[in-house]
Amino acid sequence: MSPMPTTFLGSALRGTFFFAFGLWWSVRYPLKYLRRKGGAEGQPGRGHTEVFEGAVKAFFALVGILVEQFVPTGPHLQLYSPKTHSWTDLTHWHYSTIYLFFLLSGITDMVSHSPLKLPPGLDRLSLSLALLVEGLLFCFRDYSDAVLDQHLHSLLAVAIFAGALCALLEVFHRDHIILETFRTSSFLLQGSWLWQIGFVLSPPWGGPGWDQTDSSNLLFLTMCFCWHYLGALATVAANAAASRWYEGVLAQCMGWVAKTSTQIQQWAGKSMHQCVMG
Repeated sequence: MSPMPTTFLGSALRGTFFFAFGLWWSVRYPLKYLRRKGGAEGQPGRGHTEVFEGAVKAFFALVGILVEQFVPTGPHLQLYSPKTHSWTDLTHWHYSTIYLFFLLSGITDMVSHSPLKLPPGLDRLSLSLALLVEGLLFCFRDYSDAVLDQHLHSLLAVAIFAGALCALLEVFHRDHIILETFRTSSFLLQGSWLWQIGFVLSPPWGGPGWDQTDSSNLLFLTMCFCWHYLGALATVAANAAASRWYEGVLAQCMGWVAKTSTQIQQWAGKSMHQCVMG
């Protein structure tokens, strides 16, 4: 069995990163919204989740930079080659730059919820900036005559800029469930579409990718992109429904525990009173 192409692995790993964050947010934000409606938003340790998310984001971004730079074919931190008088492996530098801004976003997440008390919204601003840089680099990447490759990444840029816009709006509208849900769906879309790009351009089972000159592939993949987003919305809706069910069951259990505890206390009080009177 031949090993999976590096391009597929890279696309799949990047897609997994975005999809995992989107999946996590699709559970976390509905739960946070329901608890805020129930008056439980002020619980201690609320910022710990943001710190954890920032740490995970920063860790994977740092690993991404190291992998891009120090793989055998990587530039090893050399941007320009004096021997060939040309740039060195700009594709690796392309992804390293993207990871660098997500690393800064992760660090900002952690520092924003530290005792330093940075201005509110700075974490969302840094996330928006990271996404804008990612979209910008994909828009101006050299695709040469690879029309299909360019089309795939143009569709990817739609998901990226949608997430960037949501994150930017969240700077001014914090804890807005609609914006959080839309950002979540854009991350799920970006993650699944990166996997799709890997399958189209460099199939894991080997062999050539899809025909770059077939115009029908462009139409099909555009429809496929819409189906991916429909799947992202379905995932968000399903996890939101599951979160609501979980909160309902949890509330019933807590109510039953409180009622049982009250009954036990009343029974104990009556028993003690009878013992004293006896």
